[in-house]
Amino acid sequence: MLNTNSFGNELKRLGFDFYSGIPCSFLKNLINYAINECEYIAAVNEGDAVAIASGAYLGGKKPVVLMQNSGLTNAVSPLTSLNYPFQIPVLGFVSLRGEPGLIDEPQHELMGKITTQILDLMQIKWQYLSPDFNEAKMQVETANNWIEKNKPFFFVVKKGTFESEKLLKEEHSVHNNKKIIGKTLTDELPSRFDTLKVINSLKNKNTIQLATTGKTGRELYEIEDSPNNLYMVGSMGCVSSLGVGLAQSRKEKDVIVIDGDGSLLMRMGSLATNGYYRPENMLHILLDNETHDSTGGQSTVSHNVNFIAIAAACGYDKSIYIHSLWELEEHIQLWKKTKGLTFLYVKISKGSRPNLGRPKVRPYEVKNRLRKFINNEG
Repeated sequence: MLNTNSFGNELKRLGFDFYSGIPCSFLKNLINYAINECEYIAAVNEGDAVAIASGAYLGGKKPVVLMQNSGLTNAVSPLTSLNYPFQIPVLGFVSLRGEPGLIDEPQHELMGKITTQILDLMQIKWQYLSPDFNEAKMQVETANNWIEKNKPFFFVVKKGTFESEKLLKEEHSVHNNKKIIGKTLTDELPSRFDTLKVINSLKNKNTIQLATTGKTGRELYEIEDSPNNLYMVGSMGCVSSLGVGLAQSRKEKDVIVIDGDGSLLMRMGSLATNGYYRPENMLHILLDNETHDSTGGQSTVSHNVNFIAIAAACGYDKSIYIHSLWELEEHIQLWKKTKGLTFLYVKISKGSRPNLGRPKVRPYEVKNRLRKFINNEG
C-alpha cells in the first residue's frame, strides 16, 4: 500500500496542490490528504469537478480531479468537449469499483469492465496506480510529462492502494444571502446581443469574461474578440464551475460568468458549490430567454424556476433581478466596487442575430492567449 501522505507530498512537489472531486471509498485517504494539506473544492458531480479543475488550470494551477468510476461517465462531456478542444490538462484519479474477479455491488459490475475502455475512447493516457511507492513515484513523473504537453492523464486506482490518512477536523461555515431583489417592474426584454454589448463595454484590464456554449459565446465574439474572453464550445452547464475554479485561483482578477437558462438548468447543482465557496471576485450573470436558442429554439422549463431565490438559498451574497439594460449597467458597476459573489438575472428576448458566425480562433488558441492575459504577458 502507498503511504498516502508521502504520495501526496510527491504530487505537491511537482506542483499538484489544487484538488476537486467526489468521494469514493477507494480514494477516501487521498481525498483526506487533499482536504488536510491542499486546496480542495468538493464538487456536486464529477463533470463539475473537471470544470472546476480546468478553471484552476487557466489560473495557473496544476489541478487534480478525484472520482469513482461510476461518475466517470458524468465527466465525459467536459473531458471530451472542454479539455480536449481547449487542450486543458488535468491529473485524474478514478477508482476501479467492480474490478473483474472481485465481489462488489451490482451497480459497479459493468463500469468495472469498461472503465479503462472509456479512457481509451476519450484518448486519455492512463495507468493502474502501483501500490509500491518507488514505482508510483516514477508513474507520477510520467503523468507530469503528459500534463506538461497539455494532455490529461488518469490513474486507475484499485481497492486497498492507499494507507489510512486521518481527516482533520473540517470547518463548515454557513454562507447566507445578504441581499435579494426580486421582480418589481416590467421586463425590458433586450436582445442577447445588446445585453452582451453592455456587459462587454464595462470590462477593464482586470476582467475575464467566460461565455457559455452556443450563441452567447458566438455573439460575444462578434461584438469583440478579446484575449480576456473564453467562448465555451461544449461542456454545456459547466461555465460557472469553470469560473469558480478560475476565481479561486486568481483572486485578484474579476471573473464574469455569462450563463444561459438551458445551460444552468443542466447543472444547477453547481449553484450550491458556488454559494459555499463563494469567490467574492465572481459575478454570475444569467441571460434567460426560456429557449434552447442554439439548437432551434425549443423551450426550456426556466419559466417555472425562480433562479433568484435558488441562488440566494445557495449562499450567493447578492441575488438580483435585472429589468433593463440600465439596471444591468448599474449593478455591474456597483459589483466592481463592492465585490461579493453576485447573481444577476436578466430576462432577454428570444432569437439571435441573422447569419451569426462562429469564432475563427481555435479553442486552444483562446486558452493560450487567456492564460497570457491572466499572467499579464499579453
